[in-house]
Amino acid sequence: MITWFVGLSAMMQALIGTLFTYACTAAGAAMVFFFKEVRQGGLSLMLGFASGVMIAASFWSLLAPAIEMAQGGPLPPWLVVSMGFLAGGGFLLLADQILPHAHFDAPLGETEGIKTGLRRNVLLVLAITLHNIPEGLAIGVAFAAAAGDPLAAIAGVTLAMGMGMQNFPEGAAVSIPLRQEGMSRGKSFFYGQASGIVEPIAGVIGAYLVTSMSFILPYALAFAAGAMIYVVVEELLPESQHGGGRWGVHLSTYGAMIGFVIMMMLDVGLGA
Repeated sequence: MITWFVGLSAMMQALIGTLFTYACTAAGAAMVFFFKEVRQGGLSLMLGFASGVMIAASFWSLLAPAIEMAQGGPLPPWLVVSMGFLAGGGFLLLADQILPHAHFDAPLGETEGIKTGLRRNVLLVLAITLHNIPEGLAIGVAFAAAAGDPLAAIAGVTLAMGMGMQNFPEGAAVSIPLRQEGMSRGKSFFYGQASGIVEPIAGVIGAYLVTSMSFILPYALAFAAGAMIYVVVEELLPESQHGGGRWGVHLSTYGAMIGFVIMMMLDVGLGA
């Protein structure tokens, strides 16, 4: 099985890996068929967990390999990684200003990005979709970095596992609040799983770009890390700590700590 997977092209590996993360999003969204509501404390814990996973993955799966690959190049490794990291954050900042979206914790009628007449439920899903772009990109770049090396491919598999693990609660964090707003279970599930569709697209694009222009690999890894950290600091952590009081902040912190440790264990343990 491993030999078969390693023998696939980077784009096919990225597609399989991101289809797995999409399936995890859909599975999380399916929780709406079993629960009608999610308490603010549970939402804080889930979003905090997703934040912790993304922070750990940004370093061990993306930044550390980027620094290693930039060694011996024409530019100092710290400069290569810094430029890629800031470019990733800048890309998400620009997308945040352009893509119309809304957040669950925002007052009714308050939107971000270009003004549009889209319905609130679509805008809520677009907010999560924006989060998923760097996740898919990161997985695609990680598989492209493996270049057919079985040991290196483990990093891509590990990252896909970590992203899938945090996509499950994210899927539930979309569909269940939509259900609370009065949407039917079927529609809530549809919109919840739809937020993960962008990951396979971003994953294949990321793998294609890196395999076509291998010299950008360290920049691309750092770019994905910067985009993910932007999402965590700008969106996930503030949303995880909204409306729950001090207890909500504590639960968000506990979730982030647990998510970070689990992702770190996966990266270090499987990559050893």
